[in-house]
Amino acid sequence: MNDSCAVCGLLYVREAGYFLGAMYVSYGLGVLTVLPVAMALVVLLDAQLAIVLAVAAAQTLASVPLFVRYSRAIWLHVDQMIDPR
Repeated sequence: MNDSCAVCGLLYVREAGYFLGAMYVSYGLGVLTVLPVAMALVVLLDAQLAIVLAVAAAQTLASVPLFVRYSRAIWLHVDQMIDPR
């Protein structure tokens, strides 16, 4: 991530542990993307458990790097809504 916002100057670099809440956001994004695919495999294709778990694991490994920046940005927005400065 950048050190600060180029438009408003908001610092993205925070104290240690600040982005702990971003982990929960990332987890929620992961559930919202992995669960529908897993359920579709089970309901529509009647896939075996091993196949569903393999697809879910591959999807999780592929999506985690994508969600890191977005979950941090969402967490910053939530923090700014609760405590604007």
